[in-house]
Amino acid sequence: MYLHLGQESIVRTKDILGIFDLDTATISKHTRDYLTAAEKTGRVVNVTSELPKSFIVMTGENPTVYISQISAGTLKKRSGYLEDISNIEK
Repeated sequence: MYLHLGQESIVRTKDILGIFDLDTATISKHTRDYLTAAEKTGRVVNVTSELPKSFIVMTGENPTVYISQISAGTLKKRSGYLEDISNIEK
């Protein structure tokens, strides 16, 4: 399955490591350091011309961080993640 991140960017959902809210996740110094390091190494792709709301960390051969104007909650719903975990039996 694929997930539309904004503008013309689409990624495979199986390659998504995490979807994070930019406002709450960047409170942590560790997260800010991670994003700074990713940007310095050229692994950040900005897919928005608007105010960014989320970032998506990808795995695979070329780990990438996408910055998106779509909220983390909306991306999670689109990816089916919330639906998948709600079907897990306890």
